[in-house]
Amino acid sequence: MEQQKIDVLAIGAHADDIEIGMAGTIAKWVDAGKRIVICELTEAELSSNGSVPQRKEEAATAAALLGVSERINLKLPDRGLFMTDEYICIITEVIRKYQPELIFAPYHEDRHPDHGNCAKLVREAYFSAGIKKYNYEASLYQPHKARNLFQYFINGYSIPDFFIDISNFIEQKKSALAAYQSQFVKEADGVTTPLTEGYIDSVIARERLFGKESGVRFAEGFKANTPILVNNNLFGENI
Repeated sequence: MEQQKIDVLAIGAHADDIEIGMAGTIAKWVDAGKRIVICELTEAELSSNGSVPQRKEEAATAAALLGVSERINLKLPDRGLFMTDEYICIITEVIRKYQPELIFAPYHEDRHPDHGNCAKLVREAYFSAGIKKYNYEASLYQPHKARNLFQYFINGYSIPDFFIDISNFIEQKKSALAAYQSQFVKEADGVTTPLTEGYIDSVIARERLFGKESGVRFAEGFKANTPILVNNNLFGENI
C-alpha cells in the first residue's frame, strides 16, 4: 500500500475536539503550506445532542473553513476507547500510512474519559509505529517514527510547555467551532451540557489568556511529550 508524507496528523476522540484545542494552529500551518490530516477515533454516536450524520457534516464544514483537505474517522466505539491491542494497531496503521512529522493528541488529563483514553492510545501507537517488528506481518505499511508527539487542551488544563501565536487566525478558529451547531447551540428539544453553556466563549478566553502570557493577542498552548531542543531559533518560532 502506498504511504503518504504529511506534516501534521491531528487526532481526537470526537469531531470538534481538535478544533477546540488547535484550530488556530491548523489554520496557521495550512496557510503556510503545511499538509495536515485530521483523524477522529469515533463518530461520537453517544453525544447528548446531534446525530452522526449531522456531526459528519459539521466536521466537513469545519475542515473546509480551516483549509484541511483530508479528514478521516476510524469509527471506534464512542465511550469505548479502551486500551486494546486492536485499537493501538488501528491507530498505528494510520500513523504509518501518513508518515507525519508531528502528531497531536488531547491532553491526557481531562474531565471526559474518552479524551484521556485517546491520549493514551495515541501515545502507544506513536511509539509502536516506529518499531519494525510491531505488527510486522499484518501491517500494510513500513514503520514510521514521527519526530514528536504533542498534546492540545480540550477541557483539561495545565501550564503549557509552549505556545503558538494564532492572533491572525482567531476568527477562523471561531468559525470552525461555530460550525458545530449541534454541540454548542442548544436546540429547543436539546439537552443542556457543558458545551451549550457558553463553551466557545470560554475557549476563546483561554486563548486570550495564553496570548497574554506569551506576549501576543491570542495563542494556543501545548504540552510536549519530550523536551524541545532549540538550536538556532531562540529568537524566532521554535515550532
